[in-house]
Amino acid sequence: MKYFYQARSKEGKLESGTVEASSKEAAAVLLQKYNVFVTSLKETSPSIFRAENISFLNKVSKKDLAIFSRQLAVLLRSRVPVTQGLKSLAAQVKNPSFKEKVLKISQLIEEGNPLSEAFSAFPDVFNLFYVSLIKTGEASGRISESLYYLSDHLEREHDISSQITSALIYPIFVIAVLFAVIPMVIFFVMPRLVALLKETVAKPPAFTVMMINFYAFLENYGWIILVAFAALVLFIIYYFTTKEGKKRYDELSLKMPLIGGFFKKIFLIRFAENISTLIGAGLSINSALKITRDTVGNSVYKNILTETEERVSEGEKISSVLAKYPDYAPPFVVQMIQVGEDTGTLDKNLLEIVNFYNKEVKRAIETFTALLEPILIIFLGVIVSLLAVSVIQPLYGALGTI
Repeated sequence: MKYFYQARSKEGKLESGTVEASSKEAAAVLLQKYNVFVTSLKETSPSIFRAENISFLNKVSKKDLAIFSRQLAVLLRSRVPVTQGLKSLAAQVKNPSFKEKVLKISQLIEEGNPLSEAFSAFPDVFNLFYVSLIKTGEASGRISESLYYLSDHLEREHDISSQITSALIYPIFVIAVLFAVIPMVIFFVMPRLVALLKETVAKPPAFTVMMINFYAFLENYGWIILVAFAALVLFIIYYFTTKEGKKRYDELSLKMPLIGGFFKKIFLIRFAENISTLIGAGLSINSALKITRDTVGNSVYKNILTETEERVSEGEKISSVLAKYPDYAPPFVVQMIQVGEDTGTLDKNLLEIVNFYNKEVKRAIETFTALLEPILIIFLGVIVSLLAVSVIQPLYGALGTI
């Protein structure tokens, strides 16, 4: 945050300007270091058009958080004090909201709070998974190693998200173009062609008549369809944001043909990667299961992990519980976990599961991208063919007889 100050120097000279700090008190302390007597200190009124006031620009990405974690790990390993390291990183952060949070974390640590508690003050950036690893690092005296674990974990998650995003860019672009072009054809191009067709063709073919009636219906009542479609989309979005709707969506998304298998692989990667990272950082299996349960992001897998955590606390193995859910935990996953439990290499075996399904997801995305282009071309070809058969061909035939 920025503060406007007025102050007097030792010589009595009046000075004014702005200073950036995490709070009003921090700004006053910072100004005192310049040997000035502060007479007025007010927070500047930010413009509503500034980047820090636009929520989607304030979001801290996994990539930014991974870079921050790795840089902080390097600084701590080099024996740089935590507060000094955080202030140094805050100066490099471009996201104004993230910069402000880092400065506040530094201030909380200066006030005597542990690093994990300072991070937990901002759960929208540092979730339970992140804070738990930092807390483990504090208990073992290996905070820098915990930060390295976190940066590796965040980089893997970022890679998966980037692959999915890159695969969706092309279809979203094509669909957006279709939604823009089709209404233009229906409401501007087709009425003129239909009018010309009625004037030149005495008796249009049956299919052409059907298409003319269809276009007339769209011209007269198309806005009703658009409004109804928009209302349906808004209702679906609202329903899936409710507790019951979110649960229903989680169940349906895993059962959908083709897409369901892809989602299962994503959640299995998240499940195995989270537990592997937490166990490798020194957390107990029960704690790792409990934290993963709250961060897995799907109610079906959350329920499975809840039962697993309860049964493991009673002495059962993870593999024996997961074996009861072959639809959500394939035999390969169960066998790898069982071998890891028997040999004491559970974290390494879980990472093997992550690597295996990462390759599967990458291949699925490549296959999807390869199939998508011909499917879209065929779809556009069908639309053009319908247009040609229903309107262009009769019109061309009629003009040819003149």
